[in-house]
Amino acid sequence: QVQLVESGGGLVQAGGSLRLSCVASGNIFTINTMGWYRQASGKQRELVAVVGEGGSTNYADPVKGRFTVSRDNPNTVNLQMNSLEPEDTAVYYCYARRTLFWPHREDNDYWGQGTQVTVSK
Repeated sequence: QVQLVESGGGLVQAGGSLRLSCVASGNIFTINTMGWYRQASGKQRELVAVVGEGGSTNYADPVKGRFTVSRDNPNTVNLQMNSLEPEDTAVYYCYARRTLFWPHREDNDYWGQGTQVTVSK
């Protein structure tokens, strides 16, 4: 099992910045991907940014050039959010995927409890 704890959400004016952090505990050594998803009120949860093995990153189009995801060590992932817009308002969830290869490949996804980010006009 993997437990994820987020921190860093809050209220900020449009154009401002916030930094989210997530710390994983438990069986962290088989985690291959960590990152962030978000869910705005009345909408489905969507990808924000993830970091895979080897440091490869994947960003959603709306946040490219404004957000930066980083994984400084095996159990921590950060999201630096700059030039925030009201449309970025959502609950942000830390995500981790743990892959087991024996006796067969098995992917297990884990989620944090979420942290609210609110961007005012």
